Parts: sequence; C-alpha cells; structure tokens
Amino acid sequence: MLIGRHSFVRQSKLSDVAGRIDYISNPKRQEYLYATYQTKGATPEFWKNLARENQLEFKASGSAGKCIEGREFIIALPESFVQYRTDDVVRLFTEIFHTRYGVECSAALHHNKRKTNYHIHLVFSERKLLENPEVKIAARNMFYDEQGKHRRTKKEITDEHGNIRAGCSIIPKGEVYESHIFTKKDEWFKSKAFTKEVKEMFTETINRYVKEESEKLSVFQQGGVYLPTKKIGKNNPKAAEIRADNAARQEWNRTVDVALVEGVPEEEILKIKREEINEKTLESIKEHGWIPDMFRQIVRDAKDFLQELIFKFTLPPKPIPKIDLQEWKDMQKLMGKLQKQSQEIKFMQQDISSLKQQLSEARGLFKGRERKSLEGKIQEAEKSINRMHRNLEQIAKQEGYSDVQSFVKVYNKSEKLVREYNEELRAWRNQTGQKKEEARELAKKASVLEKLHRYQQEGRQQPMRSAKKKSMDRER
Repeated sequence: MLIGRHSFVRQSKLSDVAGRIDYISNPKRQEYLYATYQTKGATPEFWKNLARENQLEFKASGSAGKCIEGREFIIALPESFVQYRTDDVVRLFTEIFHTRYGVECSAALHHNKRKTNYHIHLVFSERKLLENPEVKIAARNMFYDEQGKHRRTKKEITDEHGNIRAGCSIIPKGEVYESHIFTKKDEWFKSKAFTKEVKEMFTETINRYVKEESEKLSVFQQGGVYLPTKKIGKNNPKAAEIRADNAARQEWNRTVDVALVEGVPEEEILKIKREEINEKTLESIKEHGWIPDMFRQIVRDAKDFLQELIFKFTLPPKPIPKIDLQEWKDMQKLMGKLQKQSQEIKFMQQDISSLKQQLSEARGLFKGRERKSLEGKIQEAEKSINRMHRNLEQIAKQEGYSDVQSFVKVYNKSEKLVREYNEELRAWRNQTGQKKEEARELAKKASVLEKLHRYQQEGRQQPMRSAKKKSMDRER
C-alpha cells in the first residue's frame, strides 16, 4: 500500500494482453491471489481476438515499436479492505469501471510477497465488439514485407538464399488475414484527462468504504505545493535510489506543512518550488544529465530556503469574532494546535543548527567523545522532528481534513468571512445606535454559519453513501 495522503492508481500499456491476464489471475504464478473477476464478455476468446486484430492493424500500419493490445490499471487499496469479502471488492471496482466506460475487463485482487501492498490489477480493452463483424480467411498463403504490405509471391519477401527476410511474415491458407470485429481504439483512453478521471473515481470509491477518517485519500494535484513520491516496484534495481529520493521529497512536503500553518502564502511556496526546484533541476539536467544525488541536494536546498522564510514570517493578528460560531471556535482550536506544533519544530530545528555548529567546532585529537555525544544528540533531535512532522499532518486528519493545506485554505476563507461580519456589525451599531431586531440578528448569524459550513466542506473529504451490507460483508 502506498504510504501517504495520496491514492495510488497507475495506468500501463500491454503488448501481450492475454499473457498479462494469465499472469495476474493464475494461482500458480501468484502467491497471494485472493479473487478474480471478468465482465460478461471478457472470455479468453475475446482477448485472443482482440490481440489478433490489434496485431494485424499494427502490422498493416508499418509503425515501429510494440503493438498495444490493451491497458491496465493498478489500484492500491488501504490495508483495512482485507476485512471485506475479496470477491465483493474486486467485483465492485471492476463493475464501476465497466459501467462508466462500457469496455470489457478482467481483474485480480492480490497481496505482494511481503503482504504490505493490497491491490487490484484491472485489465481493459480499448475497443468494443462490432454489431456486424467482418472476418477474412486466406484462400492461399499471404505474404507481407517488412512494412506490413501485402506481396503476391514468396520470392518478394526472401533474400538471395531463399530465406524469409527479418520483419517479413506469412499467413498460411485457411487462417485469418484480416478481421474487423472490433471498433477503432477509443483515443480517450490515451489521454491524461482519462487517467485523472479514473484516479478520482477510484479514490472516491476507496473513501466510500474506509472506516477511519485517517485512511481517506486524495488524488495528487500536479503543480501544487507538494512533491509527489514514487512507487517502488517489485525487484526494482533502483529501489534504494528511489527510497532516498522519496525521503528528500517528504522532507520538502513536511516543511511545506509548517509553512502553511505559519501563514506563508501558497504563491510564495509555489514560487520557491518553481525557482529553487523545477528550474534548477532543468538546468542541472541540461548541464550534467540526470544525477539523483544532485536532484536530492536541490530539493534539500529548497527546503532550507523555505525554512528560512518560515523563521522570518509572522502571521498578522487575527480579530476575535463577537458572534457565537462553534464551527469557527473549533477551527481556531485546531489552528492553535498546529501552530504550537510548528513552533516546537522551529525551536527543535534551531537546536539542531546549534548542535551542528558545535560539532563543526569540536576538532582535535581529544574531542572524539564530545563529537560522539553531539552526533547522538543531533540524531535524537532529528528523530523528534520527524515525529513532530508526522503529528502535524495527523492533527489535521483527525479533524476530517485531507491534509494541512486543505485546512489552511478553509481557515483563511473563514477568517476573512468572520472579519467581514464583525466590520458589518460595528458599522450597523454605529449607524443605528441600537440592536437590530432579534429575528434579523439570528438570520444574519445563520447566514454566516451556512457559508462557514460550505467553506469547511471544500477542505474535508466527506464520506460517500455507505454500501449495502450484503454487498460488502466482512470476510472475518
């Protein structure tokens, strides 16, 4: 399971769709295969015909590379989903996709070998069956050259020794040489908008069935203040490199959380991200090529730059509402918790800076014990900071917000609304010198409450309608 606040839904192309379906659904090839599911038309014959028509069309086009026979989504699930019936889980996600896009699907529910990643493989077709299919059978051997063009005789595809040239092919008499039983590929399935739509659809489905608010996920927003982390695939030779890369990205993301709580505008954070990370990374790639260590250093330097801005930045004083708005009071309490935590992080960071300075000055033959003591203190302090960062995120999640950023957005909008209300109330009292009628005052308060409630909903991940018990019984 992907660790973090964001969902993991990845699409990939398949050049051997039948082989891939066998791999994900064969119990002899999967150690932890829990359930499989196919839509009504997704028979082995369907996938065989789909692969053949794709290959024939690809060959006729003369395109280079591999023929794409189908596509696949991998959907990471919260570990709590093991409590549901496995057949119900895989059927739920497959039928949601099938109902929306109307294409045939085959899916399987797995755990990885370490049982840390509960996930679904969902293979789907980019084509639909035609109502009136057309299949052509070869009346004699059919010869095709390297470009996939039909040739009349075998001699036209052989070399001087009579051997068939590489890239040429023969379709024997009696076999299918051309078929049109499927529609054209739907170009929508190649678009980024489609992948984004599916990620949002599956993320909503996951959030509908999780039991704890802390398990709710959101789709990572490209171009936002955070940096995405990467999935470490099975037997990935670059696992250690990706893990180190993710650690640097998470350092940046945690520092962003502190910056948002301290009131640093998103525009300032995005500017630092653009200038100190994106642009410097591009310059580095142009000059040196892709060097992971250099990228991580760029991210850490940007984090330090943002940290300096946090130390200098102070929030303007906030007016205290004169109206009884329980929701606003709850938000103020939450902001107080976050600010207290961020203050502790700042003080701890200053302590670490001081310890590092002492360590750099502790030189000489007889300073070994002192250096060892300082290194131990630094290590313990950094562990404490990591705990504080995680706690900062959990404080927001426990109150129903997907992350610190979404809460701060709602808080800033709500603060502005309360300030406007107080100004309007003072202006009214100055003008009239008396209270408004009780009914009008209550109406005004109700209006403010309604707006505040709407702003809060923008930042919270509301649970979807609960599933019927019969469709999602507990497995144990």
